[in-house]
Amino acid sequence: MSTLLRQHAEQLFAEELQELKKNDKDKCPPNWKLSPQAVVTYLLGGKLKNGFEVSPKYIGKKRLIEIAVATLTTDRGLLLYGLPGTAKSWVSEHLSAAISGDSTMIVQGTAGTSEESVRYGWNYARLLAEGPSEKALVETPVLKAMKDGKIVRIEELTRIGSDVQDALITILSEKSLPIPELNMEVQAIKGFNIIATANNRDKGVNELSGALKRRFNTVILPLPDDMDEEIDIVKRRVQSFEKIMELPAEPPAVAEIKRIVTIFRELRSGVTQDGKTKIKVPSGTLSTAEAISVVNSGMAMAAYFGDGSLRAADLAAGIIGAVVKDPVQDKIVWQEYLETVVKPRDEWKDIYRACRDLGV
Repeated sequence: MSTLLRQHAEQLFAEELQELKKNDKDKCPPNWKLSPQAVVTYLLGGKLKNGFEVSPKYIGKKRLIEIAVATLTTDRGLLLYGLPGTAKSWVSEHLSAAISGDSTMIVQGTAGTSEESVRYGWNYARLLAEGPSEKALVETPVLKAMKDGKIVRIEELTRIGSDVQDALITILSEKSLPIPELNMEVQAIKGFNIIATANNRDKGVNELSGALKRRFNTVILPLPDDMDEEIDIVKRRVQSFEKIMELPAEPPAVAEIKRIVTIFRELRSGVTQDGKTKIKVPSGTLSTAEAISVVNSGMAMAAYFGDGSLRAADLAAGIIGAVVKDPVQDKIVWQEYLETVVKPRDEWKDIYRACRDLGV
């Protein structure tokens, strides 16, 4: 058992990647570890010819993953776009792991991300002592990926300022990075590409320019289509969390996961599952990722402050925390949902009491 808190995808699923490589008979693009077909199998799961079972990393439409993988075989970047919690970063990491065998080439986009984080920086002590030289150059993940022919991930692209975003235009179009201080440029090796992520809720924060948008193929990752699909996603991710964290608790019953997913789906859509009751929608996204977080928190509560079995009392605080982001507006929405939808359901009496006991 690894002592790492979080392993990279290529570490966690090393056995699967190795088996896929051994059984991969299709042609690989330059510097790819696996063929496009094998990359899709790694993401979506399946049984290999030797009987080895590959676990699904993404549960959704196969065509979306095929489009994403096909894009990365071309000279265009890939932009994964969608609501928060729709597995954009998760898909990005696993694509990088399967294609390059390395998901660590990453630039985390924030309001403070500078152009040096995207292009290159300098070791200023060496720069002052020796002047501009390649030894004084500090390589960013983008520059390293260009040199090695790997995938680089840029998370939350719309969080990055517009002037910094534009530094990507030359890299995406010319596949080169000029370094005027050294009178040289770095040209990308085959296999290099960029996977960027952005979410709908950040639209307008730092809107992508038309020039930058044209250099990406956009794949929109949607919320899960149906209840069973979302339950399956939550169940798999929670099992993975429980194994990594070594929680002394029983695996959560599907019934408990179903109740969490039902609450989130109803509040997201503004109507109950039977379509009979309209309800107000809270300000948060209530994504699948948040449902996973609620169950994970509940598992920890059950393990260390309960009897080891996941119960409504273990989940209540997590549910309220996910729903009530705005202490005024969302509190009203939640209280109305609790009284008009949760309370009348006989099999949900325990959730109703647990949430009422918290006084929110």
